[in-house]
Amino acid sequence: MQSSFKRKAALFFSSVLLVAFGFLIGTSILPGAASALAAPVLLQVPAQPPPVDLNSLDLTDYERQLAGIFNTVSPSVVSINVTTRQTVGNVDEGFGYGSGSGFVLDRDGHIVTNNHVVDGATERGIEVNFYDGTIVRAEVVGLDPDADLAVLKVNIPPENLQPVVLGDSDLLVIGQTTLAIGSPFGQRWTLTSGIVSALDRTIQGLTNFSIGSVIQTDAAINPGNSGGPLFNLKGEVIGVNSQIISQSRSSSGVGFAVPVNLVRRVATDILANGRVDYSYLGINGGPDMSLNLIETLKLPNNLRGVIVSGVVPGGPAERAGLRNPGRTVFVEGDAVPTTADIITAINGVPLSGMNGLVSYLARNTRPGDTVNLTLWRDGQQIVVPVQLSSRPS
Repeated sequence: MQSSFKRKAALFFSSVLLVAFGFLIGTSILPGAASALAAPVLLQVPAQPPPVDLNSLDLTDYERQLAGIFNTVSPSVVSINVTTRQTVGNVDEGFGYGSGSGFVLDRDGHIVTNNHVVDGATERGIEVNFYDGTIVRAEVVGLDPDADLAVLKVNIPPENLQPVVLGDSDLLVIGQTTLAIGSPFGQRWTLTSGIVSALDRTIQGLTNFSIGSVIQTDAAINPGNSGGPLFNLKGEVIGVNSQIISQSRSSSGVGFAVPVNLVRRVATDILANGRVDYSYLGINGGPDMSLNLIETLKLPNNLRGVIVSGVVPGGPAERAGLRNPGRTVFVEGDAVPTTADIITAINGVPLSGMNGLVSYLARNTRPGDTVNLTLWRDGQQIVVPVQLSSRPS
């Protein structure tokens, strides 16, 4: 699913190489190989301070709850150091160094983080730091640039690993407390708190495809938090901290986390197949519905859906008969096709915009599935079956 959503929120992987995108700040990691490394424990460094007896302290119930969650989950959170080889064209610019965060998925040694944290790492270039002071090298099991997720593997005895508990991002509500633990600016195991500021956001992945059902939070997230967990007050992971919007290289209170239900699907596919195979519709989505757009296109006032601004040649949508738009008009600065199909529902599930379509396809379909699209075309609704294919690489 390609989207016209072009905003690049900042990837907050703490790195020595930074690239500015207008008022947003991001990092650029050049592609490279991350080879398998079955390495033993390399180093034991001083552990973090041991937990204190919270009942002996003069704390409010809420403070005691936050401190208790941190004591419980911090052994499941890791700090990740990465070495990359930097080249410009054919010129070797030397090494780049960065840091990010992650968490223990299972007792087999699998670690979840962001794709952009480890992509381009050199051989022996990924080090994982644990709360007890253990440092090991990691191998890459699989990468998913579409969702900006990665699964790593470390060689540590199962009894020394404490996996996180995965929650259910479908049960989140706006206003719910969120806790982020990570390594902002290299400051490991930093706890920040906030709330779920919004749900069902759409952000851009590392490819042309967007990520749907994203969690927006105001918990402070900064460079180095990338790949770290976002928790609820049960100590369950509800998302993977991935992007921020900021006019500076620091938290502005607008952070985004990939929802844990998508993380679960991605990790399961990577561990089973080494990759994630998403279904593909083959359209470009236009701007969200607005009153000006509805009036310009003479649409019913209550019509909501996804405007098809382009159909990929030879793709599933074109084969099913979705039409490429013809003449366009400009509405609020956006080029809008006057004869566009508008997808109002998928398999009977109403759509209000591109986010819903992206989320439904990613979570509920596989390549080869057939979905029924309800279209608004030429003043009437029709239903068109579409057989989905695999996303192109």
